Formats: sequence, structure tokens, C-alpha cells
Amino acid sequence: MASKTNKSARIDAEQREQYEYARRRIKQKKRLMQHFIIFLAGAVLFIILNPVLGVGEDFLIADWYIWAILIWAFILIIHVFNVFLMNKFMDKEWENRQLEKLKAKQEQRIAELEAEVQKDQAPDVQLPTEEEVKKKEHPNLLPPDVE
Repeated sequence: MASKTNKSARIDAEQREQYEYARRRIKQKKRLMQHFIIFLAGAVLFIILNPVLGVGEDFLIADWYIWAILIWAFILIIHVFNVFLMNKFMDKEWENRQLEKLKAKQEQRIAELEAEVQKDQAPDVQLPTEEEVKKKEHPNLLPPDVE
């Protein structure tokens, strides 16, 4: 019975995470649409201000409104790129994969350091020679040591 409650709690947590992700995506797309609408209104305003009303004729750059619209369009394209392309490559799953990779690297490095510490702390043990091993295995078969 306890496993059922844990399973339902996990499903609820997963559903909550999916809901939060969907909400963030909707908010991103809503902001992009707002940016696009403001861009269109601003571009129309620039076009009306400069040629029709003659505002900005004494600027250093002729047809400044065209450059302003182009720069703004470039920023809008970056925003579109960020919302639609970057989000696919660097979404929650990508973050989780990167996190797992970093954790694995850290665990590997910790294991290497622990092995190094164990190696440094171990006393220098001298292995017995081949003759000493034979003496212990078959003490009666070998001739007595001559000193």
C-alpha cells in the first residue's frame, strides 16, 4: 500500500513539472508575440515619424528609421531563435543530461582521489621473496640455510 502512495506522489510531481514547463513555454511564446506586435507598431511609427512628419531629418544618418527597424528586426530574430530553436536543444532534458555528466565526472574524480589517498596512506609492504614462500610452503624439502 505504501508503494501506491509513493507512485501517485511521483506521478503528481511529474505532472506538476510538466505543467510548470508548459506554463514557462506559453509565457515565452506570449512574450515573443508581444515583442512582434510592438515591433510592428514601432516600425510603422518610425516610418510615419521620419518621412511623413519629417522628424529626424537633421540626424547624421540619412534614413535612420530604416537602420533602426533593421536593428530591431535583428533583435526580434534573436528572440525567435531563442524561443523556438535554443529551447529545443537546451530544455529540461538537456539540463538533466548535463547534470548527470557532471555528477559522473565528479564521482570519478572523487574515486581517483580516494584511491590516491589510500595508496599514500598504505604502509610500504615488502613482498616475500620466492625462497621465503617456498620455505613456508614446504619447510622440510629445502636444505638448511647456510650462513
